[in-house]
Formats: sequence, C-alpha cells, structure tokens
Amino acid sequence: MDATCPSPVSLPFEPSSRPGPSGPSGPSGPDRPSRPTVTEVRLSAFKGHRSAVFPIGPVTLFAGASGSGKSGVLQVYEALAGLGAGDELGRVFPDPAGCVPESAGPDAQGRRGFRVGCTVDGPAGPVRLDLAVQAEPELRVVGERLTLGGRTLLTTALRDPGRSSVQAEWHTAGAVPVTRAPFPDDVLGTALLPLRVAGKTEGQRQVLAAAEQVVVGLRSVFACDPQPHRMRAPAARGEGRLRRGCDNLAEVLERTRTGCRRRHARIAAVARGGCAGPVAGLDVQELADGRVRAVLARDGRGAVGTPLERLGEGELRYLALASVLLTGPGVFAVDQVAEVPDALQSLTVLADGFDRGMDPRQTGELLALAAEICAGGHLRLVGTAGAATAARARELPGVTVVDLGA
Repeated sequence: MDATCPSPVSLPFEPSSRPGPSGPSGPSGPDRPSRPTVTEVRLSAFKGHRSAVFPIGPVTLFAGASGSGKSGVLQVYEALAGLGAGDELGRVFPDPAGCVPESAGPDAQGRRGFRVGCTVDGPAGPVRLDLAVQAEPELRVVGERLTLGGRTLLTTALRDPGRSSVQAEWHTAGAVPVTRAPFPDDVLGTALLPLRVAGKTEGQRQVLAAAEQVVVGLRSVFACDPQPHRMRAPAARGEGRLRRGCDNLAEVLERTRTGCRRRHARIAAVARGGCAGPVAGLDVQELADGRVRAVLARDGRGAVGTPLERLGEGELRYLALASVLLTGPGVFAVDQVAEVPDALQSLTVLADGFDRGMDPRQTGELLALAAEICAGGHLRLVGTAGAATAARARELPGVTVVDLGA
C-alpha cells in the first residue's frame, strides 16, 4: 500500500496475508521474554518517514538534527499505546492531517492517510501489528494486520465507506478456519479480540495470546515531560501518582519518604550528582494551606534548605527524571493491566527531549542511572537527545542510539 488510503474494495496489505489455517506458529520456549515488550516501531509512511524501522531496547535514544523526525517516533509509540488501552483514534492522533507524508497525494476519492506499526515480543513470540489510517476526508482505521511467525491472525479492511466499520477476519483453525465480523473503524481491533474470541480452538487461543501480548506491551507506557515552571509551585495532596508534567513531584517525594525510605534515600543521593551545591538530603515540608513542597537539605541538621522553586530548570528536569527512574511503575499516573502481575509487566517511559536544559554532568548521571535501572527489565526508557548526549550514551552497555541523521 502506498501512502494514500486503499480503495473501498481492496485490503491495505497484500492479499496473501489474509488469515488461513496454514503457516508456521510463533516461536516459543524458555528463551522467550517473560514480559511483553515493544522491540520495534515502524513508520511505514508517517510525516517525513518512509519504510522506517526502529529497534527498541531497554534504553533507546533517538538523535539527529532538528526536523529529522525524532519526536515523530515517540508520537507514534504513544499513539499505539493509547490505542492498545482502548482510546479512540481521534484522541491519539489529534492532528491526523499533519501525520500524512507531505508528498502523499490524494487518491481518486480524495483520501490521504498514513501507516504505522510495531512488534511486541513476549511468551507468544514476536507479534507484529500494522495499522493503516485514513486521515482525510475523515479519520478512520482502514486496515489492521496482526501477524505471528508468518501467519496472519487478524486482518481488517474498509469495505463500505458509508459505514463506520471495517470488516475483520481472524484465525480460528476449527471447523470454520476464519471468523468474520464488523469492527468499529475508530479503535484498535486487536484490543477488541479478547472480548470477541472464545478461545475454544488452538487457533483461537493463539489469536488471544498474541492480542493480549500486544495490548499488555503497548499500554504500559508513561509519557514524561517535566515542566520546570509548573514544578516550582507547591503541590496539593492527592493520589501520590506522578503526572506527565511532574508538577506534583513534591507530593510523590512525600510518598516515597513515608512509604519507602530506602528508595527516597537513593533519590536524595542521585540529587547530589545533578544539583548545585552540597545536598545532604531531600525533605518535604507541609505548608499552612495543606500543600507540600520539596526542599534540598544542605547541612543534614534540619535547617532550612533550598526549596525546589529556587532550582534551575536543568536541576528540576534532572531531579524529575531521576525520580521517575527510581520510584517505579506503581507511582506513575498510568493505567496498567490490572489482571496481569507486576512481575510480567514492563513499563516504558517516553521522554521527548531527555537532555533538554541539562549540562553534561547531569545527562551523564541520568544515562548511567537509566542503564542500571532498565537492565532489570521492569522499566524501559525511550527518548530523544542531542548529539553530545548520544555520543556519551553509545559508550554505555544496554543503551541503543538511533541516529536519524545517518
């Protein structure tokens, strides 16, 4: 399929990829990852990207000149995560026309679109998800394909442009080799399969395992973009879950101080590596109005230290990202899959502008911390960074640097 959307009677993928009873099953065995994780993001036709395939490791940084498309990769990752969590297409792609490659002209019906995808590895094997989206004249899914080990488990296609649905077909391998049903055209069909497939045949169970692996791997994402100007104000008490902009960092630090002193002490120790002046500890003060503010203790004797609102922007971003790496998934404002044990989930932090506003010492400390924490498998980091940070990152084990300028 080219960058334009397919005609109403055609599939957006090759006809040979339709579900069928034959074909190899996905790899299995003790060498398969126990936690579903995204190992690849594909931008087949998205903005300035064409046929682009990007590997995703425990720590992955995208580098390149301004306009090279670094942020676009994270945008696609976050959008796929939202679709995996059940979000509608318009919510994850609020500007769909801006996602279409500029060189893509409309087809005979005036339609334009884009294509993205990913691979999620796990116990079922590496499962590929590919998505074709029509952006104009109206936003809708026009094709989706789920494959494992060379076999297509699900495919959808737009049959009637007058209806808000696509025709879905999924592998059954029973008395009826393929099951067909209409799916909505504004959500991810893969996320609907656990509600539609009974799991009575071996084929159905394979479809369920692949779909559930993709959903678990995708939706466990926390997009983090610390906003220093919002972090300077004291934080109101709430759920104690860190928000995207980290404006409630003081509240989260109070939670770690009271709930896990060992982890809180580790955050304070890391703060010494990125904040100016001596840092003896990290305190949280309650104000008269009930709000809390974080303070860098300077002498360890409980004297008045330096409130966060007095720190520089680089220091605040450093402290926020270090806290994200050290606090763990249970503190982030994300809706993980409740029915899946934590030991089988791996949460990915998306950090666009990972090194923004920070000096080499701060980025060096954060990179080393990220490599250490993400090696455990429970947390992964995908971000964008400048050339100097990327050069330093290449020297660290477990860190993947993707240079979009190459």
